[in-house]
Amino acid sequence: MSSLSRAAVVAGRALRLRCPDCGGRPVFVRWLWMLPNCPVCGFRFERGERGYWLGAHFVNLMIMETMFVVWLGLWLLLTWPSPPWTVLWLSTIALVVAMPFVAFPWSRTLFLAFDLLIRPANSEDFSLPRERQRAHL
Repeated sequence: MSSLSRAAVVAGRALRLRCPDCGGRPVFVRWLWMLPNCPVCGFRFERGERGYWLGAHFVNLMIMETMFVVWLGLWLLLTWPSPPWTVLWLSTIALVVAMPFVAFPWSRTLFLAFDLLIRPANSEDFSLPRERQRAHL
């Protein structure tokens, strides 16, 4: 499979909120709660580093900023020459507050897909999560 077609497959899985590695689901138990591993292939979604999901926050920010630019452009295009500025202001605030929550699942799966394309999965990515051992007193 070529790298371009692999990227399309992985991105398509991420956009459908499936495991980017195998396409399995569910990936999310609730809207804001992601499983630690894929229930089908066991792929570990958090791939080791501290602060791993910072990239997903960046993707979420980019989605929100893109929606803001599209929203503002369409609003001005459809209401020009006299746009209702107060309505624009209030609706933009609502959009900017709601969009990070709406886009959260896609930001996680899209970042995971991007990371999977850059750093292909290895055997360590399929290990089961373990509880940390408590120190005995």
